[in-house]
Amino acid sequence: MEEINALFNGFAIAMSPFNLLLMLVGVTLGVIIGVLPGLGGANGIAILLPLTFTMSPTSAIIMLSCIYWGALFGGAITSILFNIPGEPWSVATTFDGYPMARKGKAGQALTAAFTSSFVGALFAIVMITFLAPLVAKFALKFGPPEFFAVYLLTFCSFVGMNKGSPFKTISAMMLGFALATVGMDTVTGQLRLTFGNPELMRGFDFLIAVIGLFGIGEILLSMEEGLAFQGAAAKIRRQVVLNTWAQLPKYWATSIRSCLIGCWMGITPGGATPASFMAYGVAKRMSKSKNFGKGQMEGIIAPETAAHAAGTSALLPMLSLGIPGSPTAAVLLGGLLIWGLQPGPLLFVEKPDFVWGLIASMYLGNIAGLIVVLTCVPLFASILKIPFSIIAPVIIVICAVGAYTVHNAVFDVWLMLGFGFLGYLFKKLDYPMAPMVLALVLGDRAEDSFRQSMLISQGSLGVFFSSYVVTGITSLALLMLLWPLIGKVIKKQS
Repeated sequence: MEEINALFNGFAIAMSPFNLLLMLVGVTLGVIIGVLPGLGGANGIAILLPLTFTMSPTSAIIMLSCIYWGALFGGAITSILFNIPGEPWSVATTFDGYPMARKGKAGQALTAAFTSSFVGALFAIVMITFLAPLVAKFALKFGPPEFFAVYLLTFCSFVGMNKGSPFKTISAMMLGFALATVGMDTVTGQLRLTFGNPELMRGFDFLIAVIGLFGIGEILLSMEEGLAFQGAAAKIRRQVVLNTWAQLPKYWATSIRSCLIGCWMGITPGGATPASFMAYGVAKRMSKSKNFGKGQMEGIIAPETAAHAAGTSALLPMLSLGIPGSPTAAVLLGGLLIWGLQPGPLLFVEKPDFVWGLIASMYLGNIAGLIVVLTCVPLFASILKIPFSIIAPVIIVICAVGAYTVHNAVFDVWLMLGFGFLGYLFKKLDYPMAPMVLALVLGDRAEDSFRQSMLISQGSLGVFFSSYVVTGITSLALLMLLWPLIGKVIKKQS
């Protein structure tokens, strides 16, 4: 009851005219940031952080959090329309979102993505409201062994839940791990696989890789097939939102499952990107449909719901423990420190107006974001009417600018083109890109956690079975890895 009273007080603070205006401005800026590949929510918030220094802490955090909601929504737009992930967590959305758009169902795909994003975020906000103390205690149990177990679960889930060739999945993942080792070793400080090139000291940035793999790779494939001088079909009807909403309830199980996966990965914290991959893999395995990768709506609902649930729930350990669960949460944490606020358990006691005003703004900002993007669905879908032969050069320029802005280096543009050629080869040889992308983004983190665990245990693998938390996660990961073999044994016996 105390939480409800505090939440209503938070709504009274958040619903002032000035704060409502900041929400609308923040969501709009966030959508723009999410659409631009290479910028990202964390970078966008960091760039716009100085704008909030003259505001009160509550108004400032409301605006920044709404930029975050907008970026979460905006990342799906270019993923679905052009196969270019605007955000890292939107990679899994491209698998079925882009094929739907090419079939003339861009409006349905965008509506499903935006609505699923809203559902995932709302689920996480409700959880933050009522389960903050309990979840905070649980998150304190996580150290390097637990983090590695979570990453292992993500990798094993992708292998075990994939219906494709296990050999191709593991081969692609191994290549991703190899690419993730390039650069400076974060444990010893030594250089690895740089071959004397100083540009490779920072390794391969994930955003540059996905821009090339998905954006440039798709354009190369289209060039081989012949550039179309007419636009794709894009049915623009006002009823498209309502018609799509009528179809979504039959995927309720996928939504709930993805919400749980997303909240788990956000709190632990695993992050929105692995959450989207894991939810997509589980949905693909659990579904009776064989249309995944060809324009299955369930393939959009799962990653979008999980990514937003993870992205939102990552704010929970940041507020309650001072531990950022994502890069964006880390930037917001820096903002809190600048405003003289110390995140942690005492923040709920010392600054209740701030905390509950922020939580209330999560509800309102999420609703505002949904309204803004849904009203623009026909506008977004109409972009596909532009002939691809005209829009392809524009996409290449956007990709090049996005790659350059990551580190302000021309070398990154060449890397993007190299990854584009690699993406083209993967598609021609029918190798899945998702496992490689997943290993590239999580490989270095998993390696760091593993090596820290080995240092703690003096080389004993028993550390991954040293507590009920890490034992449970590791056992589940091994079960996922061996699931294809277990399934074959069960079929033979039956």
